[in-house]
Amino acid sequence: MEGSETRLKLGIPKGSLQEATFGLFKKAGFEFRMSNGRSYHPQVNDEEIEPLLLRPQEIPRYVEQGILDAGLTGKDWIEDNESDVVEVAELAYSKATLNPIRVVLAAQNGSSINSVTDLAGKRVATEYVRLTQNYLKKHDVTAHVEFSWGACEVKVPELADAIVVNTETGSSLRAHNLKIIDTLLTSTTRFAVNRTSWSDEWKRRKIENLVMLLQGALNAEILVGLKMNVSKDNLSELLDILPALKTPTLSPLSNEGWVALEIIIPEQTVRDILPRLKRAGAEGIVEYPLNKVVY
Repeated sequence: MEGSETRLKLGIPKGSLQEATFGLFKKAGFEFRMSNGRSYHPQVNDEEIEPLLLRPQEIPRYVEQGILDAGLTGKDWIEDNESDVVEVAELAYSKATLNPIRVVLAAQNGSSINSVTDLAGKRVATEYVRLTQNYLKKHDVTAHVEFSWGACEVKVPELADAIVVNTETGSSLRAHNLKIIDTLLTSTTRFAVNRTSWSDEWKRRKIENLVMLLQGALNAEILVGLKMNVSKDNLSELLDILPALKTPTLSPLSNEGWVALEIIIPEQTVRDILPRLKRAGAEGIVEYPLNKVVY
């Protein structure tokens, strides 16, 4: 095939999530380069991908309309746009951590707003207008919801009684003396696809391959490999210690009484089990990072 049929128009979130997204793609084998700081058309080392940098708020709408074949955007923005797209994969990463973000209702500490019902007749500033309106409707509360171009925290209490914003760590809310009243939505990044594009055989296969590599890179973020030499006499005890994804790989060594053992485990467990492995007789223990882990 020739032409646009063999190119995937892909929306990349511009702004705070941009560098984290570029970093994830790099680990998956796709390196983006910016020709200049204001370019909306980054270059990528895959001729079959046509990337476009856009605000994540806009990506669901353009994917639904078919202007983009696919894009990475938050579940929060898909819900706020009420976009009809195919959510092919959840990619649990964000700008600072691997944790999801929360869309929360917040008000000033010490204010009379302690629940959604206290918003009756109040002003709520947010980027999530539809999401907030649907939330209020669900709780049968009438309040004035106004769109805000970010920086909602500074509007309380002079310009708004409460805000609905996304937060990853809550630090900005605390810095502005705000308290969280309720969580409207927990959101992660989604690989959203246009329904017509998903029905196209070539594009679907390209998307599936791309998602597999991205998920493999994400899996590797929390895992490491361990290698060690183990006496066969101590093997049973060591195997009881190891929380392997699958049965550990065992390879014979030139010394018939020993084997080489290799496993993949969560990085956070290494500090707890490595001393135990050493005491159980493991030798030559090597920990190494992973680039991709595909289940």
